[in-house]
Amino acid sequence: MANIELENLAYEIAKSLTEYGQGVATKTNKVVKKVAKETVKELKSTSPSRTDKYAKGWTSTTEKDMASSVGITVHNKKHYRLTHLLENGHALANGGRSRKFPHIKPAEEKAITTLEKGIKEAIENATI
Repeated sequence: MANIELENLAYEIAKSLTEYGQGVATKTNKVVKKVAKETVKELKSTSPSRTDKYAKGWTSTTEKDMASSVGITVHNKKHYRLTHLLENGHALANGGRSRKFPHIKPAEEKAITTLEKGIKEAIENATI
């Protein structure tokens, strides 16, 4: 470690913490993008598909992409009205309810678990 003068100690600590924070943010952003991509792929494969049009509609949209944070939304671009109806079922015109096709909740839970694990690894593997 280099010798640091007492007057510059606060500056050097702040500089090191800023570099550490930027490194963690960069690694975290990569993890978020990777998890979003994997979630879209999983939803495309597990969605109910009578004609495959619904399954092909899954995509991710980057809402915010900055150096310190990234916001990505996974959604069905073409058939967004069907997501709730297929996931939870709905009332039928002749009475009764339609069958549920739970496909979003499992993908969401897997994404949350993967994201938490990836962020923990990014923080633990970051160097000061």
